[in-house]
Amino acid sequence: MDHSSMLALYDRDMREGARPDGPGARIERTPNLVRHVADAHGWNGVVWSDLDESSADRAIAGQIAYFTGLGRDFEWKQYGHDLPLDLASRLTAAGFTPEPEETLMVAEAAEIAGLVVETQLPAGIRIVPATGPAGVDLVVDVHEKAFGTDGTRLRHRLLARLAADPDTIVAVVALAGDEPVGAARMELVPGTRFAGLWGGGTVEDWRGRGIYRALVAHRARAAAALGYRYLQVDAVARSRPILERLGFQPLSTTTPYVYEVRQVVR
Repeated sequence: MDHSSMLALYDRDMREGARPDGPGARIERTPNLVRHVADAHGWNGVVWSDLDESSADRAIAGQIAYFTGLGRDFEWKQYGHDLPLDLASRLTAAGFTPEPEETLMVAEAAEIAGLVVETQLPAGIRIVPATGPAGVDLVVDVHEKAFGTDGTRLRHRLLARLAADPDTIVAVVALAGDEPVGAARMELVPGTRFAGLWGGGTVEDWRGRGIYRALVAHRARAAAALGYRYLQVDAVARSRPILERLGFQPLSTTTPYVYEVRQVVR
């Protein structure tokens, strides 16, 4: 894999050419910035920028003013290769709070799909699709247990997307009997070559048994069957080693810088 060419392709397809991620969301473009705008339950933020030392602070202030006017918290998704080189410190100085750094990783979908035949689930585990409210509840249950965060927003987004655009989302649950022990989703962007793997998690008592790996392989097979060439993951520290062993390669880092409007609006 030519990393520089792949990174340029990713930036062009998935950031500069970003699409709305659900019903009611929209993409807004300026000459040097792309932002995703949704309702209060959706994801709001900056997905791509082309800035330098002379334009960065003005652009940051502009986005703060814009989203403050909407009354919505938002995220500036800063990548390690973004310019200017001190963009991260400028965001922090403007009042953004960084969340843990993740690693942007990419792999060929067909190659990872080939692991399906090698990936064995633990005895008694099965992977089933989540296509309606009952399945979404199982996905959210795993999310809350695996990550320790509230799943209200995830539930809203999954239900809305499954209802309005079911061909762009694949959500699955790993069950031990009737107990949800793992879950994941894949978001598809028609017209691009990338399928995004998101939310892969396993509840603590079931980690280390191959469930996460099987969920990756399952989604890779679905992506390849639908004609997507690449898989993309924003990997946390815990999942990066697993993904590297599967064949994913790191391209860059990405850090969510969060601006909480409610803390400053009077």
